[in-house]
Amino acid sequence: MGRKGQSITLSVSEQDKAQLEAIAREQGMLWGDRPNISRLMEAIAHRELLIGRNNDWSETRIKALQQSIQALIDAGHPDSAQIIIQLLLERSELPILLRSEFEHALTTPLAPWRLEVNQYIRLQTPFQLTYQDAAERAWRFTIRHAKIVPYERRQYLECWCEETEGNRELPELQHNWTLRLDRISDVALSPVSGQWHSNLDDFEIEIYLLRGLAFAYESKTSDIQNDWLNDRNPPVRRIVRKVSNTFWFFREVFRYGEDCIIVAPEAVKIRFKQKLQFLCEHYGLA
Repeated sequence: MGRKGQSITLSVSEQDKAQLEAIAREQGMLWGDRPNISRLMEAIAHRELLIGRNNDWSETRIKALQQSIQALIDAGHPDSAQIIIQLLLERSELPILLRSEFEHALTTPLAPWRLEVNQYIRLQTPFQLTYQDAAERAWRFTIRHAKIVPYERRQYLECWCEETEGNRELPELQHNWTLRLDRISDVALSPVSGQWHSNLDDFEIEIYLLRGLAFAYESKTSDIQNDWLNDRNPPVRRIVRKVSNTFWFFREVFRYGEDCIIVAPEAVKIRFKQKLQFLCEHYGLA
């Protein structure tokens, strides 16, 4: 004689009922060929299925997985990258724009030219490419170091190039370029002879972080010093970092607002002051 179980009533919408049935079917909990919600509830009660929150991953974890996706793609493993993309798409805390980007990535295979760029980077082979800027001008670059990085929902090729004409960076960084991937010509890639550089050009900058930002700041891989100036009241966090591109560095400083001060080098302070002066002029401030 079969065991008679206690009955309970679930008050759920038709949509939620359909979702529970879908989970039961995914877990193979069926009554004949129909999903069995009762069996699903029993499995949860017996801890055969573990319940966990699906919206508690930190931004740091999501960003780390996003970087791992890019690293796998750059290393020539797009199939492994898609596995991580599918994992992230199962999370409910994923931002809408990033979710759309991942969904597009699953349905759009890498173009042959992109795979070729990845191979040059992986093999550390210098190469040339043609690039079209926002004004639709064509540029030819000879690249001796490169990596693909995400900035503000776009992907860029950060590279060290022989050519410096038209680069508005500080003199120490004028061999560094940041090229949008979607503006690289797909028919003008070719290897060149010569040495591959170990890295981009860079220099050290020093910043002070104040008030709440000093405590909330999360250290970056480019930080080479991160300490407290306890002789200040309130205490100030001092960061020394290697920077290869002042454009993106200034974007970060603007986000930090009045809680971030650029201390050195002087050339970077002067350029940032110029940006502040232009901003004040826009708003009629002296």
